[in-house]
Amino acid sequence: METESVPQEITSLVGREVYSNNGVFVGEIEDIRLDLQKELVTGLALGDVNNELFDVRVSDSEGVIVPYRWVRAVGDIVLINDIVERLQDPDDEENV
Repeated sequence: METESVPQEITSLVGREVYSNNGVFVGEIEDIRLDLQKELVTGLALGDVNNELFDVRVSDSEGVIVPYRWVRAVGDIVLINDIVERLQDPDDEENV
């Protein structure tokens, strides 16, 4: 059975919570980054981010931009790849 998707305004994403595939809260969408020439969404600007994920990288007054290619599903919440959970502190990375 085919389901037709109903177009929604891009602004309807603002205020939605973002979670990883594993159910970890990432942040809340505050804005959308667009490529106007290509008419594409390129990123989600998140505020109220999970301090456990971003404590070293983001101060209380900042947010993060998640590439839209990480988005897996959009509904009442937005699910993204769990790659954000695997971010490493640059000081912890081993030189290869």
